[in-house]
Amino acid sequence: MTAINHTFATVAERGEFDTIIDVRSPSEFALDHIPGAINCPVLDDEERIRVGTLYKQESPFAARKVGAALVARNIARHIEVHFSQHPKNWKPLVYCWRGGQRSGAMTHILREVGWPAKRLQGGYKSWRHYVMEQLQQIPPTLAFRVVAGPTGSAKTRILEALQRQGHQVLNLEALAAHKGSVLGALPGRSQPSQKWFETCVYARLTEFNGEHPVYVESESRTLGSLRLPQAVFEGIQNGSWLLVQADRAERVQFLLSDYAYFLEGAEVLPLLSRLTELCGNELVARWRMLVQTRDFATLVDELLTQHYDRHYTRSLHRSGGPENAPPVFVAQTLSPSGIDALARTIAQAYTGEKLEVAHEAAGYTP
Repeated sequence: MTAINHTFATVAERGEFDTIIDVRSPSEFALDHIPGAINCPVLDDEERIRVGTLYKQESPFAARKVGAALVARNIARHIEVHFSQHPKNWKPLVYCWRGGQRSGAMTHILREVGWPAKRLQGGYKSWRHYVMEQLQQIPPTLAFRVVAGPTGSAKTRILEALQRQGHQVLNLEALAAHKGSVLGALPGRSQPSQKWFETCVYARLTEFNGEHPVYVESESRTLGSLRLPQAVFEGIQNGSWLLVQADRAERVQFLLSDYAYFLEGAEVLPLLSRLTELCGNELVARWRMLVQTRDFATLVDELLTQHYDRHYTRSLHRSGGPENAPPVFVAQTLSPSGIDALARTIAQAYTGEKLEVAHEAAGYTP
């Protein structure tokens, strides 16, 4: 009979620990990690390369000698800087890539000090496997209410209002740091890695109560460079859809405000060039001229009529959309108060409450 190693813990037991310590290098940690973990690398990126090069070019023994000295110094520093204030009953969970030597070294020393430290069995790889498994299992248990509508109908702002009002919301664009269109990149912000995006989606899904609806926007399979988890995408396609409508003039004004950073920035011209294949050289050249003359209202209006509205109609048909005609919610204004009112009207429709049009700012058509 194989003896049980009581210095290991499983992914399911991670909530029993006071602190989760990721001892991988900073670049590994930045790519993805267990939410809430702190990064205390036993080898930083340069040290890891140095030890790996020795292993390949000289010998495993030479690499282990250098690696052991580096690991010992780094662990000593982490104890002095990060852990020395903790009491004897402090319970840390340590992990590395596979739950091997790096986490083993840290766990051993912490236990020698007297702390009841354990290392994650299978390391980060077991965590990653768990996340991918949960991303398949959780979405089918949730009732998605899918907010659809053409560009500029304030769908994301409606989700934010619903969340402020206490409803369950999966805001995928916020997690992906992207607004979901060719011009959807956010200024000064890069998108997370695919793995960290999936971890964040998983973490958000675990917060939901399956007995209540989850509001989500009608996204395509991709948000910028990121792919939606398959089961989440299927949940959107199979969810209960609702359509938001607003006059084009309202949508133009909303986009002028919501994309002010973009229209005023230097990025707008090269990003408009990405529409050449879809819209043609002549039309894109006109839009570039509108930017140069700062006629942003005309630019946004033409982008809606000549590109986004057409693309929205085609994509709705391609996706199949909801089988039955969805309810339509009409916003007379996309001002902050109008968006809040529309969010309340939407929530009331799905909670069975009496519909009310707050401040006459929203309408509902069954």
